[in-house]
Amino acid sequence: MSNPTDATTRTNPSALPPTEAELAAWNALSRDEQVARYRAYFADPACQTITDVSMADIREAARRRLAKRG
Repeated sequence: MSNPTDATTRTNPSALPPTEAELAAWNALSRDEQVARYRAYFADPACQTITDVSMADIREAARRRLAKRG
């Protein structure tokens, strides 16, 4: 069983659509592993911050950062 914090798998929730490889890796996880990753992700202090920014704005900012990378 994979560790929910295993950085080599890179199957974590994201605002951006997954690549084919990320989707396959996510689907390969058991339901319990997927739930554990969501819980760990949303337990992060950054996810506890209240903001006036919309989800669409957050996605657009993430897309801009991704476009700069590559």
